[in-house]
Amino acid sequence: MQSRSSTQVRKTGETDITLTLDVDGSGKAELVTGVPFLEHMLTLFARHGFFDLTVNAAGDLPVDAHHLVEDLGLVMGDAFREALGEKKGIRRYGSSLLPMDETLVMVAVDLSGRPYLGLDLPLPFSRIGNFETELVEEFLRAFVNRAQCTLHLRLQCGSNTHHIIEAAFKGLGRALDEATSIDERVSGIPSTKGVL
Repeated sequence: MQSRSSTQVRKTGETDITLTLDVDGSGKAELVTGVPFLEHMLTLFARHGFFDLTVNAAGDLPVDAHHLVEDLGLVMGDAFREALGEKKGIRRYGSSLLPMDETLVMVAVDLSGRPYLGLDLPLPFSRIGNFETELVEEFLRAFVNRAQCTLHLRLQCGSNTHHIIEAAFKGLGRALDEATSIDERVSGIPSTKGVL
């Protein structure tokens, strides 16, 4: 099978990011971002999606983490889009209903070529340590726009902010693993349009 990997570089006045993704990896993550909570979430995402992910990122963190988190979402979306190419043979759709203690999060993805984020993920607290939890939405929106996928995340139940976000990232990894996996029954591109 052809390698499904991508390396992306983004340098702006606010961030400097190099990201390498292997869709058909084993779940290894090597992350240097300066945002420990995000590194924790992306490590879980990679592990549960069986993606190999390497990130070296620096940004204007003395201001806040907004630019770095958003730009990481953009770069990761670009990497998935490039790695999947024409999307021949993929399942296209993936979903996960992921429990974590009192929390249950539903994640559904369609690698449709149409960016849309349906987010119903209320977060009880605005911060976890130094991490502003509103940045979860910024990351996901940036990812969706560049990956050109439809993504729905919905909190079914839960009260612990850390658990909710962690379940969302684990669930996203599992849903994307399913959507990107090769299905031998699929001939060509999984769309009646012939293109995604």
